[in-house]
Amino acid sequence: MSGHPKHLPADERRAATVQAVVNLAAEQNPSDITTTAIAQRMGLTQGALFRHFPTKDAILQAVMSWVTERLLARVDKAAESTASPVTALEAVFMTHIDFVSEHPGVPRMLFGELQRPGETLPKRMVQTLIHDYGERLRRLLEVGKAQGELDAGLDVDAAAVLFIGTIQGLVMQSLLAGDVARIHRDAPGVFAIYRRGIGSIR
Repeated sequence: MSGHPKHLPADERRAATVQAVVNLAAEQNPSDITTTAIAQRMGLTQGALFRHFPTKDAILQAVMSWVTERLLARVDKAAESTASPVTALEAVFMTHIDFVSEHPGVPRMLFGELQRPGETLPKRMVQTLIHDYGERLRRLLEVGKAQGELDAGLDVDAAAVLFIGTIQGLVMQSLLAGDVARIHRDAPGVFAIYRRGIGSIR
């Protein structure tokens, strides 16, 4: 049980709920997280929790909104940090790795939502996040081609898929190894191989 104050403004309570879920997801299978466990982590009753979120899905929606806003904001900031498209891609890659290292429960939740049967709002939110992230990558890749930093014949759709898939692979390897720090150790070398693959052929 944490030492969260019992009385917080509604927006702060919702933010604390999101953080509790993200922390719990780093410790256990996200699909096993119950509203009871969330309430206990926050030092609340379920009734107090449900005053802010009517359902568990409403909590998951808030978590996905939090992930989307923070990850894309950090990605955008990284992409704008350099005029070179290739250097920007590397900055985005490492920023995403940093985000995962700070919040290891997040990728587990994203994978979990995508595996849920049927259509749910949290699942659609994850799909939208991946789509919007891919659009950002495709824009950077197109600029890289136009400026001659990347292979003129590069398939930007495939390159964007590979970029995201490479990060997902690093995440899976770190989860399998039970070693979150591994993703930081492996990321620079993996990106170097990706960069050579998409680079301009001279």
